[in-house]
Amino acid sequence: MRLQQLLSADEVAQARRWLAEGEWIDGRSTAGPQAAAVKHNEQLAEGPQAQHLRELVLQALERQPLFLSAALPRRVLPPAFNRYRGDRNAYGAHVDQAIRTHPGGALRADLSCTLFLSPPESYDGGELIVGLGPAGGDGPGAGQPFKLPAGDALLYPASTLHRVAPVTRGERLASFFWIESLVPRSDERQLLFEMDMALMRLRQREIDSAGQESPEAVALTGTYHNLLRLWART
Repeated sequence: MRLQQLLSADEVAQARRWLAEGEWIDGRSTAGPQAAAVKHNEQLAEGPQAQHLRELVLQALERQPLFLSAALPRRVLPPAFNRYRGDRNAYGAHVDQAIRTHPGGALRADLSCTLFLSPPESYDGGELIVGLGPAGGDGPGAGQPFKLPAGDALLYPASTLHRVAPVTRGERLASFFWIESLVPRSDERQLLFEMDMALMRLRQREIDSAGQESPEAVALTGTYHNLLRLWART
């Protein structure tokens, strides 16, 4: 799912200034054994720039209703930041680790999110390719490529096989993080999201025409929350 303009143009510009001021380290330092073998990028080191950037991204997520509806977040792993350029320019096919650890404990990674921070015209290659076939390469089942505008994010199941294509010109900057959802099962989460989106459209149409919600809309809202009560793990 694409989250358009998660960050505004001004916020992207500020993020890029902080990224330019920070220290970069080998991206393999945060990868599991499988991912480390195919991970060739750089990652922003801990420091004040990383802290400012995390706060910026987390605040943006809190004000994004589409993210809240689709992810139903229980916890969000503190965002990290990576860079692809030169000989550190690609990330081969991999599946994200199911359990991510951080200073606050452990988190089950139900969803992955990549927030693009470089204008797509400023670099060649660097597509995030999601939904690869078992072989993980090109050809049939090669997955869907995403190269989004700076400030847009892509939310997708953490169980999905994916890769980042080599960057052959310029540099690709991005934030990445994982979400533990209140509803672990993706099919249940998808049904809740579809129902929530339909209810939002229904409410808006009724309020625009009659000034209030119908009894049917109120009843369906109750059904949504009862399903959430049934499926959520808190």
